[in-house]
Amino acid sequence: MDLTSYAELAVLLVNRAEDLSSLDTLRALLEETGRTESAARVNRRDLDALRELREELAGVFESASTGDEADVVERLNGLLVRHPVHPQISGHDGQAWHMHLTEGGRVADALAVGSVMGLASVVTGLGADRLGICQATPCRNAYLDTSSNRSRRYCSERCASRANVAAYRARQNKRNGQGQ
Repeated sequence: MDLTSYAELAVLLVNRAEDLSSLDTLRALLEETGRTESAARVNRRDLDALRELREELAGVFESASTGDEADVVERLNGLLVRHPVHPQISGHDGQAWHMHLTEGGRVADALAVGSVMGLASVVTGLGADRLGICQATPCRNAYLDTSSNRSRRYCSERCASRANVAAYRARQNKRNGQGQ
């Protein structure tokens, strides 16, 4: 069972804090990610729970970015206890039977279980160093490194380009300053 898409949900929740500012913005986020049924059912309790979850997930990524694997595992284990996994066999949209994680219950519970289980799967299968925080200043977005050589350092191509341009300009300024 590939849980990478669930781990990507965790990245989305951490990086899109503005989408947790109101029920309308949360509904829009859920619809954007194809969770239209959840968008229709979301309520204030879900919003509050997802805001809290966002902070906890951000802590997981922060610990991973500093190389503190023990803290990553401790945080994830705590979240797994609070959000137990209930797998379900599902068949929809013409797809073959496949596994889903908690489709019932509150919207926040389903998103929490998916996010936490996805991150736990990545950490146990690929390593905690696959989670990180963007190294482009001033960005603090989380990312999931699915590259074959574990080389990702930025949340997006935009941040990578911005960091590379800034480094180039710094080298040029240094070179120009040294030549005078």
